[in-house]
Amino acid sequence: MTPLRSSLPHLLRRAWGLFRPVVIAALPLAGLAGALACTGLVWRDTRANQTIAALEAGQDRPVGADAVPEVLLARIRFLAARERLDEAEPLVAALDRDGAPSLRALAQIALGNARLRQAFAKLEAGELEPATPLVGLARQAYRRGLTLRPEAWDAKFNLDVASRLVRDFPERGREQGEEMQADPKKIWTDIPGQPRGLP
Repeated sequence: MTPLRSSLPHLLRRAWGLFRPVVIAALPLAGLAGALACTGLVWRDTRANQTIAALEAGQDRPVGADAVPEVLLARIRFLAARERLDEAEPLVAALDRDGAPSLRALAQIALGNARLRQAFAKLEAGELEPATPLVGLARQAYRRGLTLRPEAWDAKFNLDVASRLVRDFPERGREQGEEMQADPKKIWTDIPGQPRGLP
């Protein structure tokens, strides 16, 4: 028993003697690899922040589908504000794969706002038929956004506005220039929580 106890420290010293040069050589290499990785992350984040700032300032910047989620959201908002929704769709799909629910919700709300603006433009021009699907798409985007971020009050309000637009469209069979008949039952709006009848 005594010889085994005395030989154990000797074996450890011998093993450490064999591995010591490897460990001493590997430590600086591991430190260098860590420093390079940190430098790469800082460089990536700096570029991402510059791209986000440029997009928010209204400067167009190309963004690939492999960009970080925050950059994808900034690009989606930029495109939605300019009604370039066909370009935004692939970025929305990429954000849906990798982005946090809060970022995905903001992207859906931006799309809903763009669709609702398009619908209002069609309605102001008297084009009711093309406005209907735009309102439907806006409502769909708001619902998706609210599923991901239920506390988004602006999306709730805009969803309510979009829902009322569809319900309150004038009758489609009416001829051009024909006056609409006033319906006394529809004088007051159906505000949730308000009793029907007198105000």
